[in-house]
Amino acid sequence: MQKLKIITIISLLCLSQIAVQAQTPKEAMDFFIKYMDCANSYDKNLLDMYSSDAKIIREVVKPTGEVVDVVVPTKRFFKELKLGQKTAKLRKYRNKYRNIIAQEVPEGIKITAERQPSKETYWLKMYQIVKDTDSGMKITEEMMQTKVQAFLDQKDKN
Repeated sequence: MQKLKIITIISLLCLSQIAVQAQTPKEAMDFFIKYMDCANSYDKNLLDMYSSDAKIIREVVKPTGEVVDVVVPTKRFFKELKLGQKTAKLRKYRNKYRNIIAQEVPEGIKITAERQPSKETYWLKMYQIVKDTDSGMKITEEMMQTKVQAFLDQKDKN
């Protein structure tokens, strides 16, 4: 009888874990399409697409081609995103994306793409790791390359 209880508990734990990890690359692609729409329309709900403790990385591409990773604290990222949306809307800033791929990784689903900032001719790398949570799919990690050198000043402040 004791063995049956243990097997049942283990089975339930396994099934609940499968349910949490049940997102698919297709669902992640749908999520990313929604993300692009929210970002390019300055939707305030964009912040809700991020986990409250998401890891935000800006990979600064220096003029020499060297790259430097700057991890932005989540709280500061949210604050700056709110402010940045207002300026971006006035400037009609939009990103274009291409070569979008979603694939399963141990942490969830990794979406990789190339991003072209408004009025630029170059493309930059980016990725997001999304995970299904109790409150829906969330971005738990994001890396975007940027040529904005001001991010390097923030590296020492983090």
